[in-house]
Amino acid sequence: MNVALFIPCLSEHMFAESALSMVKVLDHFGIGIDYVEDQTCCGQPAFNSGYRKEIVPVAERLIRLFEGHEYVVAPSGSCTAMVRVFYKELEIDPALKPALESLGRRIFEFTEFLVDVAKVATVDGSFPHRVTYHDSCHLLRELGVREQPRRLIRAISDIDFVEMEKPDTCCGFGGTFSYKMAEVSLAMVARKCRYVEASGADYVVGADSSCLMNIDGYLRKHNMHARGLHIADLLARSLGLA
Repeated sequence: MNVALFIPCLSEHMFAESALSMVKVLDHFGIGIDYVEDQTCCGQPAFNSGYRKEIVPVAERLIRLFEGHEYVVAPSGSCTAMVRVFYKELEIDPALKPALESLGRRIFEFTEFLVDVAKVATVDGSFPHRVTYHDSCHLLRELGVREQPRRLIRAISDIDFVEMEKPDTCCGFGGTFSYKMAEVSLAMVARKCRYVEASGADYVVGADSSCLMNIDGYLRKHNMHARGLHIADLLARSLGLA
């Protein structure tokens, strides 16, 4: 089994460690890895800002880049959803429609791939801390991924996993929403962090670096106890890979 890595912009430029953790974990489970050179942004920020025609060349390029790979895996539910779900709304060259449909069947978010495709059921790691989990919006609502990350977390020995209140409540990031509607966004992340702290968790785990950046930033700024942790980093640490 082989995968091509799809590394989103935020992962590459700000959370490279989490992308590397994903690579280490995939390798640990015997999955072959290929990095596709010259990949660029999937176009989601522009798409969400209304530039749907302008990102078509970006989308078409990405579709071509990932042709021929058995699977494509990303450490982001948000960017995976952009390709699998929202590319269908674009005026893609009709000649590329079969390739887009094929890519939609082959692209997976990291935890989704591990559980649903690679059939990882045991982790055999150790992480003696209390953690809670944040459901990021696109991962849950567009891809339907809820149980997969939780199964992986529960598979780790010595971990104390607790559900926070309303784990599927939005953290308020939403890309450009967080600065276009800054006051609303701030109120949303404040509420989210209250749920995190009430859980007593040492770490709030998530599958999207964007959400974790928002949540962890608020936690640190307000001297709260918990810290954000990407699930790839959690798995890597538990397995002694990080």
